[in-house]
Amino acid sequence: MKKLGFGFIAVAIAFLGYSFMSVPQNKTASVVTGIEVGNKAVDLKFMSPEGKEIALSSLRGKIVLLDFWASWCRPCRMENPNVVAAYQKYKDTKFNSKAKGFTVFNVSLDQNKDQWVKAIATDKLDWPNHVSDLGGWQSKPAAVYQVQSIPTNFLINENGIIVGRDLRGPALEQALEKLITTRKGK
Repeated sequence: MKKLGFGFIAVAIAFLGYSFMSVPQNKTASVVTGIEVGNKAVDLKFMSPEGKEIALSSLRGKIVLLDFWASWCRPCRMENPNVVAAYQKYKDTKFNSKAKGFTVFNVSLDQNKDQWVKAIATDKLDWPNHVSDLGGWQSKPAAVYQVQSIPTNFLINENGIIVGRDLRGPALEQALEKLITTRKGK
């Protein structure tokens, strides 16, 4: 039996390694779950003020603003009118990706449920996706997303991929406008 040379074996290993590691089986196989733009958003599942568990992943198919805030946070409360305006303007919008509208997934860093619920009503945060573990700065969702300050937000596309971060004031509407192709009713 003839011995194979080292060079042949090295070439064969390199070829096999390339064919198995370099060609992804599908496009989503290469997407990393994380908290950076381009990553698949880490799923969160926490309780609403009414005691209903809501998962971030349940909003797939829509453009979602994952928004970290608190009732005691003055900059958050000052930013809320911008988020409300964007929600009202884009909630029924058809995006170029075929996303079915825009919504907000609010994560509160409150520790007092009554103050949290009062701020939702006062600021007219009319979307149904409000969650908190009432852990304050020790909040589990804030830890997952490495939130160091609030307000902090992540814009997530209909496939669960983070496409923007810390979009405040007009930057949120500008980012949403870039995702639009046609609006319903036009």
